[in-house]
Amino acid sequence: MWLPILITILTAYVLGSIPSSVWIGKLFFGVDVREHGSGNAGTTNTIRTLGYKAGIPVFIIDALKGWFAVFMSKVILGCFPEMMMPDFIEIVAAAAVVVGHIFPVFAGFRGGKGVATLLGVGFGLIPIPALIALGIFTIVLLTFGYVSLASITATVTLPFVTYFFVMPQSPLLLILTIAVAIFVPITHKENIKRLKNGTENRFIKRKNKK
Repeated sequence: MWLPILITILTAYVLGSIPSSVWIGKLFFGVDVREHGSGNAGTTNTIRTLGYKAGIPVFIIDALKGWFAVFMSKVILGCFPEMMMPDFIEIVAAAAVVVGHIFPVFAGFRGGKGVATLLGVGFGLIPIPALIALGIFTIVLLTFGYVSLASITATVTLPFVTYFFVMPQSPLLLILTIAVAIFVPITHKENIKRLKNGTENRFIKRKNKK
């Protein structure tokens, strides 16, 4: 039983440790995005530092890491047909790939906050709730202009959407979304402080009304 779990953890963690923003920034722009802006190795800081031509590939790669980790867990499960609780293996993969993204072994354990990777995990595990969460993210971002607020809102509402579409078939997946809803606000605690103080940087600038 432990062999597929260990293989899954190792595979997903290494996959998550691919520091797309760091490698793209250094290779194509000669810049380590972690030394600029918020210091975060994620999509938002990459766009602010290097623009969309770097940020969009980073977002796609980071999301694909999450999706592919879930896909690989299913492949590993296929090699161990006697393994019980397939949802558990997929959740292990989801957790390991996000941990890898936040603490990447290939980038000195200084990574991003894992939101894009979580989105990829969501599309691998719970595609309909993930799509709804992406819609909520987009609406909040376009309305208020803050990526942090959009990320927090989308993930906090995810358990409720998952409950409607997934329960009672998979309670473990519901538990995972609850953990995500707790985890993401914690990783954004500094952003929350800045939102309260009115000092958070807007990703989308609002036009001043004349």
